[in-house]
Amino acid sequence: MDLDLLVVLVAALWGAATGALLPRAAYRFSVPAGEAWRERCPQGHPVRGWLGRARCGQCAAGEPSSGPRAAGDPASGPRPAGDPSSGPRPAGESSSGPPAAGDPASRSRPAGDPASRPRPAGDPASGPRPAGEPSPGPGAEGDPASGPHPAGDPSSGPRPAGQAVYGPRATPLALLTALVCAALAAATGVRPELAVWLLLAPAGVLLAAVDLKVRRLPDPLTLPLAGAALALLGLAALLPEHAGEWTTALLGALALGAGYLLLFLINPAGMGFGDVKLALTAGTVLGWYGWPTLMLGTFAGFLLGAFYGGALLVARRASRKTAIPFGPFLIAGAFLGVLAGAYAA
Repeated sequence: MDLDLLVVLVAALWGAATGALLPRAAYRFSVPAGEAWRERCPQGHPVRGWLGRARCGQCAAGEPSSGPRAAGDPASGPRPAGDPSSGPRPAGESSSGPPAAGDPASRSRPAGDPASRPRPAGDPASGPRPAGEPSPGPGAEGDPASGPHPAGDPSSGPRPAGQAVYGPRATPLALLTALVCAALAAATGVRPELAVWLLLAPAGVLLAAVDLKVRRLPDPLTLPLAGAALALLGLAALLPEHAGEWTTALLGALALGAGYLLLFLINPAGMGFGDVKLALTAGTVLGWYGWPTLMLGTFAGFLLGAFYGGALLVARRASRKTAIPFGPFLIAGAFLGVLAGAYAA
């Protein structure tokens, strides 16, 4: 097998394996700004670890929740006034209050009305029963509580299997990461910087997924990623046959970070500070292949973002004041720039 083809195949397998581990981290990081990272599934079970599938084994087994449920859970919080299940009722009372005016049950029935005569023993609607009369057991015909609860009822025992999945599916993330890694391997070949691209690619996919979900780029990912990119490219620069310059990578990080910071200061509503931090990483990887690659990747990111915003306007799904997540387009522009720079080198 050709060496380049083998490298592409190994890179694709690496991307698929690492991408399949991203769903749990994507779920835990996908919270609005100012909120703590998620520690429980929507049903209140603890989520352990950061890597792996976003699937709760306790939900799949139908175990009761061990903590507060997520917002929007129909079983959470107090029930509204008048809810038939909101408290104990007096003996024989069938509703939580007197019949409303105009309720057919509130008027006296004429003589001879079949509903006005006493019901036969055993009728579930007959009210209090005579002494000694056995009450119908659970599941009696006509009892609204009889039989299994419908699927999705919070009190219905084991939940459907679909409710155990609380975050993004592993397959789309694995396929996307595999495609990104394979493309980087095909453009870079066996040069030392390929190892750096393969290590950074899963983090880029994770950041894009989180930003698309909640328009937030978490600091625990953006700042360490910039430092890791500089450190790893510094090691690659010590190896033979590398095709970039570490000094230009450092200057590119400073230049692109300063440019995004200026945009943030001019229009904070149009540029988030998370984008400024992510620009340090983008400037590093683009600057590795020189200033033309840096400009190409930067322009590609803005162009992709403009196309996306324009498409939303045409589809009338957004207005000119609608905020869109820019992180995915910044990452996509850096990816395209690195592909072009690696291929040209």
